[in-house]
Amino acid sequence: MIQAGAAIVDITPPPGLAMSGFAARTLPARGAHDALTVRAVVVGDTAVVVADVIGIDAATSDRIRKRCVLPADNVVAAALHNHGGPVSMAGRLSIAADPAYLERLEDACVAAIDKAAAARRPATITVGQGSDPGIARNRRHPGGPVDASLPLLRIRAADGDMIAVVTAYACHPVVLAADNLLWTADYPHFVRQALEEAHPGAIALFMTGCVGDANTGHSAHASISLAANPDRSFAAAERIGRKIAEAALGAAEQPVSDAVSARSAIVSLAFERRETEAPQTLENRWREEALTAEPSRKSLLFYWADWARDIAPLKPEPLAARVTVLDWGGVPIVSLPGEIFAETALTIRTSLGADKPALVIGFADDNPGYIPPASEFQFGGYEVDEAHRYYGMAATFAPGSAEALAACAIELAKATSSGSGAA
Repeated sequence: MIQAGAAIVDITPPPGLAMSGFAARTLPARGAHDALTVRAVVVGDTAVVVADVIGIDAATSDRIRKRCVLPADNVVAAALHNHGGPVSMAGRLSIAADPAYLERLEDACVAAIDKAAAARRPATITVGQGSDPGIARNRRHPGGPVDASLPLLRIRAADGDMIAVVTAYACHPVVLAADNLLWTADYPHFVRQALEEAHPGAIALFMTGCVGDANTGHSAHASISLAANPDRSFAAAERIGRKIAEAALGAAEQPVSDAVSARSAIVSLAFERRETEAPQTLENRWREEALTAEPSRKSLLFYWADWARDIAPLKPEPLAARVTVLDWGGVPIVSLPGEIFAETALTIRTSLGADKPALVIGFADDNPGYIPPASEFQFGGYEVDEAHRYYGMAATFAPGSAEALAACAIELAKATSSGSGAA
């Protein structure tokens, strides 16, 4: 029988801290709508921990994995990627992080893993596939691909108590927009709330899937605005979250085996500069445009100008990207860094068997920005041409990066499922 445990640690910041996620938003948080948390589920000697922040950088993830009680190679430290949380990565996303909060976040992730590990008891896991909730939309191409998969793991103790319910869905947690000044986990808060109402005493773990080109239907540029939008309200987030939870809870239950394993590998990702003009030229133009720009556009232009001055002149070294596949009784949890597009997730799913329940997630062990598939570079746009500036990266990831991550994940998943990796 599998040993499993789960834990939650509160990480809600005080009011007054800077919020992360929208260049247009310059005011700090004025309170909390819902508690921000770190949630960990431990199965055997493997774990997934998810923090309600926009990203956890590679160095922090590495420390979390090494500090916790489990083998470092068996742990995935992921971010929910909600845009209603605090600055959580040093040197990224254009706003200075609070060092005390970064320390608190790291400690909370370690504590959640250790608490979940200490709470392990004999358990069984079932898996099922929820129906497509019809929420996610491809924000770059009308009618374009999305990863509509909605797997649900139910982890029960031997006495029948539900320890945890685990799901993942690929839709950007950006129902709330730049006008929101309250701490929130966005729609995943309501998904978790509904799952826990259905299973009292259980801890709900929501993992954000490959959402680089998926949200509820607005373009990325629609977020460069401080205007209120009735479609981007807490009421809308609750409706969306509960619809996703309802679809997940309809999943059938298929028992899984007692085998638990983990494998990880490092993929070296190169960069390719998209800008053709000299950094000084770009800086001068953006600062000049900012003089007459409306306020939210002005904020963005200042970020870009600072990027052109401080970061664009740097030659980016290849990034060491960690890919991990946990296998929980035959159910793969494929963990990728950054903002991954639907095409990449669907490639992985097709290789693993399109009908096989698998959790394919982004923002795992690092969040260096968007990693577009090669097919998307011809279309440009925010995710390809601009987002790296906001992320504080000198250039866009080179074409082929997403494909390299997918190939690595597929190789790991096939090796893991064949029993080559043991936790």
